[in-house]
Order: sequence, then C-alpha cells, then structure tokens
Amino acid sequence: MELAGKTIAITGATGGIGVLLCQRFLDLDAKIIMIGRTEIQALNTQFIQGDLSNIQGINQVISSLKDHDIDILINLAGLQYFGPAEQESIIHTQSLLTVNLMAPIMLTQALLPKMKKKQSGHIVNIGSTFGSINFAHFASYSSSKSGLKGFSEALRREVKSDGINITYIAPRAVNTPMNTSKLLNFASMTKMNMDEPSWVADKILNAIINNKKDIYLGFPEKLFVRLNAIFPRLVDWSLAENDQKAKKLFQVNLNR
Repeated sequence: MELAGKTIAITGATGGIGVLLCQRFLDLDAKIIMIGRTEIQALNTQFIQGDLSNIQGINQVISSLKDHDIDILINLAGLQYFGPAEQESIIHTQSLLTVNLMAPIMLTQALLPKMKKKQSGHIVNIGSTFGSINFAHFASYSSSKSGLKGFSEALRREVKSDGINITYIAPRAVNTPMNTSKLLNFASMTKMNMDEPSWVADKILNAIINNKKDIYLGFPEKLFVRLNAIFPRLVDWSLAENDQKAKKLFQVNLNR
C-alpha cells in the first residue's frame, strides 16, 4: 500500500510507540491525525484531544473525526494492569476494557460507512501476545486483547467484499513508560523478552504497507501462540513457575 497522501488516524499517538509511528508516516508523506490526551507540538500533524476511557470521551473523538475522510484507522491506545485480579479496582477495570476494546469497536463502527461507500479502507488493531496466551496476573488486560483479536477476525470476514483491510498485530512486551516498576521487576525475575518501541513501530509500518492480516511479534512467543491454541494445558505447565514468582512478588509487597 502506498501511504503518501493517505489520511491516518491513530489513537495512543502520543505514547512511546505512537510518536515513532507518526514520524514514520510523516516521512512517507501521509497525513496524520493524532488522537491522545496531550498534544505533542514537535510533530506537524492534526491533533484531537480525547479521553478514550469513557463512552462520552469516545463519542467526542468520533464527532471530531466525522468531517475527515480517514483511509487508515490505527487503534493503538491501551491500558494495562499487572497484579491479582481481585486487587484491580472496578473503576480501573472499566477504564481498561473501554480503552482497549470499546474504543476500537466504536471508532471502527463510526468510520465503516464511509469506507464501505468508497470501497476502500484499513483498520489496524494493536493487540498483544497476551490476547492469545492469557497470562496469570494480567486477567483484565488479556481478556481485553482477546476480545480485540476476536473483533478483528470477525470484522475481517464481514467486510471482506467491501474493499476494507483488517490487520491485527500482537506485540509481546514492549519497553515503554506504560510498564510499572512491579512489572519491570517481574520481567527481570522471569527473563521476559521486551522489545524496543522503534522495532515495534517498524513492524507495524511494514504490516500496514503489505496489508498483512495477523502479525505476532517475537520468538518464541509466536510459537507459544500456536502451541496454546492446540495444547493449552502444556502452556499452563510451562508458565506455572513464572506464575508462582509473580505471587511471591505480590506477597512481598503486601507484607511491607
């Protein structure tokens, strides 16, 4: 796909991956609409300020997009939770599911009519390996990304004859400020693979240019995705030791 002259709307555009991705699009002469909470003045783009953690905020973003002819929508914004499921507040769970799942669905629904009318468009959903391998202590995050994966697959089948491409990209852990100190500690304890944002941005760009359908980033994680689909109990066993390390990590924090 030629990106020059294309109008690309991207949520989470001011985050660690988002800024790098926007710069790559600008270098290819695309027109960018950044969607985020705080505008970055350094990039010469259009900016829509919006809070995707609630329905009202999502609708405000949709209203701001209605006069634009969007060629590509990239749903990159995300929230994360690492910890025992019962310790996550209901407010955070609601915000996480809204940002990670409801926002992509609602934004896609809003843009589909124009895309269908012109028989052209591209929806890019940034999921996670955790959406295919549902990790302990990431229950709400994994469930939201599983939902996004399912939405992407169903929608791809639905709009196949409408000239619209659907891409689902699942990175593994990425070294961004989104990671809490507890998560970084866990990553160190378990030797978790963690990619740099620039590498992930390049992979996302390549997937869009080449109209890829499903992309899983990183080895051996992409292999484990396949194994988990066929032999989930085997993956249970392989992750058991790391799950116990996480439990000990939170027990230590509770005792302090």
